[in-house]
Amino acid sequence: MLKFWRRNKQEPTKPEQEEVRQDTPDIEAEEERQEPEPVFEPEPEPEPEPEPEPIAAFAEPEPAPAPVPESEPPVKKGWLSRLREGLTKSTTKLTEGISGIFTKRKLDDEALEELEELLITADLGPVTAAKVTAELARTRFGKEVSPDEVRRTLAASIAQILQPVAEPLVIDPDAKPHVILVVGVNGAGKTTTIGKMAKQFRNEGKSVIIAAGDTFRAAAVQQLQVWGERSGCPVVSKETGADAAGLAFDALERAKREKADILLIDTAGRLQNKANLMAELQKIIRVIKKMDPETPQSVLLVLDATTGQNAHSQVEVFGEMVNVTGLIVTKLDGSARGGVLVALAEKYGLPVHLIGVGESLEDMRPFEAESFARSLMGLEN
Repeated sequence: MLKFWRRNKQEPTKPEQEEVRQDTPDIEAEEERQEPEPVFEPEPEPEPEPEPEPIAAFAEPEPAPAPVPESEPPVKKGWLSRLREGLTKSTTKLTEGISGIFTKRKLDDEALEELEELLITADLGPVTAAKVTAELARTRFGKEVSPDEVRRTLAASIAQILQPVAEPLVIDPDAKPHVILVVGVNGAGKTTTIGKMAKQFRNEGKSVIIAAGDTFRAAAVQQLQVWGERSGCPVVSKETGADAAGLAFDALERAKREKADILLIDTAGRLQNKANLMAELQKIIRVIKKMDPETPQSVLLVLDATTGQNAHSQVEVFGEMVNVTGLIVTKLDGSARGGVLVALAEKYGLPVHLIGVGESLEDMRPFEAESFARSLMGLEN
């Protein structure tokens, strides 16, 4: 009885089961009615099965990696190559212009006039342009000339103009020290030029002291200190805004005491305040002359070639302030106005000691007339 009761208790009777089925909604049928039709996306193409790796016993041994060839050190270019590269902008302007004028053409008045205008636009100046074209006309007028002939003739004429001013900077060995006062407008490259000169003098075995005389520009002082560390040259400096003449006096005193060969003095270049700048430069010279009347032995004006005809006004302005004894022309590599150096030589006759055609130490070298003239005309030296 007990078993029968338990079984009846667990299993519902037939009518109860039917009642449950009637009361329970047909969920599956309802879901089928409500579900939208599925959207079948295209099956992705099966990836190719990887090829089975060869059995190790039959696999070919991997070849040994080829030795990596040692990279050859870059070939160091000579000065003449760097000079030609540095003057590329100026050379291109002139050579293309000459080729445009003298392709299958006789040298007549019209051609000479076009050539003269080209030389003037290249900053050789009207006097120099007239002079070199007249020389060309003297020998080739009325004849058919090639662009190469014209460039060679012009290079020879330009070299004759430049030869008298191509003078190396000579250091007086009896002057202890030989004082070099470096002047020029801000941005011309004075500070960098001083650093390069100091390094080159040191490479020649000379003892050098640098005076950071542009006391109004802290960056100039810091730059000279970096160059001083590179070249092993002591740098005399003071706080920003200090008296430049007093600093120059202290530097000269130290150079004499240490029997230095050369004292390089940097100066300010605030040309927008011409009266104050003139007074400052003249005071520096006046103060150091009290200690040694022969100083400064050299006053070098640094000119930026990219300024073109403005270089003429700078020569005149600084010539009024101090007795400029020579020129250093920088940034010839960044200018299509390399001809300005020829115009300066023709007009002022000041010695050109050094030229710069790049940023590295090797890119500043003594000026050579023939090399410069031929490079300017795109000719091999």
